[in-house]
Amino acid sequence: MPSRRVVLVSAIALLWTCRLPAGAQAQRRWRIGLVYVGSKQSAFETGRWPAFLQAMRELGYLEGRDFVVEARYADAKEEGYRRYAAELVQANVDVILSTATPIHRELKRLTRTIPIVMTVSPDPVGEGLATSLARPGGNITGITSSNAELSLKYYELLSASVPKISRIGVLLTTTNGTHPQQLKNVEAAIQPKGIAIVSSDVRKADELEAAVARLASEKVHGVIILADGLFVQHARRLAALTLRHRLATIYGTSEYPFAGGMMSYGPDITENYRRAAVYVDKILKGAKPADLPIEQPTRFELTINMRTVKALGLQIPPSLLLRAERVLQ
Repeated sequence: MPSRRVVLVSAIALLWTCRLPAGAQAQRRWRIGLVYVGSKQSAFETGRWPAFLQAMRELGYLEGRDFVVEARYADAKEEGYRRYAAELVQANVDVILSTATPIHRELKRLTRTIPIVMTVSPDPVGEGLATSLARPGGNITGITSSNAELSLKYYELLSASVPKISRIGVLLTTTNGTHPQQLKNVEAAIQPKGIAIVSSDVRKADELEAAVARLASEKVHGVIILADGLFVQHARRLAALTLRHRLATIYGTSEYPFAGGMMSYGPDITENYRRAAVYVDKILKGAKPADLPIEQPTRFELTINMRTVKALGLQIPPSLLLRAERVLQ
């Protein structure tokens, strides 16, 4: 039988535990929701989700001990965005990691209280997700992924790689609400240089082949592929299709050249996922998303797949190769 002293000490310890703040991390296992735009396989193959988990470990959080993940993978399907966003809101998780503009919008429609951290967003203010970058003002914060100035950069990189370029194709999906405006940005930046712009819309995966063939039939000399989860999800297939039609291409994230596409220029989205962990940490410690400024990328990377360049019979100027962060041989 335990002594009176042991019983007394145990009682004091119990009382002290009860006095801990309700949000004390040592006594709680947080629930982090994830609605990933693509498949589980692509979340890991791209390194995005592992980057988030590693950053959480560096911040002192161990999965299973300090937090559990309620993960949903939408496979780049609109019905998945709606279904899984609703599931996590109904589950009332502590914070949700959102990975594409259609998902951000659905989550905003469903909840004004659960904190939402964006990993990518071309224009959160223009999309109505935040009042301003400095003071988001609602329950959504996170990291942006691009800006309008990239349109001209895409043209410069393509024109340095493709001789006498005069027609550029734009592959987009109007299921992404930001793409019509991004197309306008491309036209405003490039058409004054006398370049014709031809666009091709892909609304679902089985339209990819016809959309790429349509651009090839229009005799474009290069293609700008606007960033979207659908294109990331099918990056290997898209790279194979554009190579088959002998199309030089540029994309906004490095997953594309790693999957066989010609080149990419844009922010390191994997780094966005690492930064998202910092936002989650602050929110779990009591910060409000409305007060956490939305970050803009400061570092842009050029990645070139030389195997694809050679297969297309093109040459990359040495000066451009020297500027590239990654050259895949």
